[in-house]
Amino acid sequence: MRKPILATLAAGLIATSAYAMNPMVGGAEMFPDKNIVDNAVNSKDHTTLVAAVKAAGLVETLQGAGPFTVFAPVNAAFDALPAGTVDTLLKPESKDQLTRILTCHVVPAAAMAADVGKMIADGSGMAKIKTVGGCELTAKLNGDKVNIVDENGNAATVTIADVKQSNGVIHVIDKVLLPKS
Repeated sequence: MRKPILATLAAGLIATSAYAMNPMVGGAEMFPDKNIVDNAVNSKDHTTLVAAVKAAGLVETLQGAGPFTVFAPVNAAFDALPAGTVDTLLKPESKDQLTRILTCHVVPAAAMAADVGKMIADGSGMAKIKTVGGCELTAKLNGDKVNIVDENGNAATVTIADVKQSNGVIHVIDKVLLPKS
């Protein structure tokens, strides 16, 4: 059973990446010799995420040595939150809450699609992933797509996988992951 799961995962993740070797994200080329923040600031699809990282004071951390895996929600994912949520989170008095949310998107390791696939296969179809924010995410297959499920049961789909960075990897997702309420 392991080979079909891995093959399906690999095919789905690779198919979602327009350029498996050097994918474009948000209309910008991503360079594997640049760090997570330096690449993210060039993506027009991640302006809200970049603003949130700045507001939370996490720029230096995500420019650090890592390695990190970041499940990076696109702007539309933040737009789908209830009205006013993003504006409230970006306020200085919400820094702790914002930091908790953002660090639930960061894993303290470089987990490429093949690594996630192996974890899912080894876990009989799902893998538990601990984040630096203390959240436990669940990775699983949904057809030929990989879903990352937060502690509230909300599922984000990986839309672009294996965006290599000098200090880790980014997997673009379509939903904001939230810590347990």
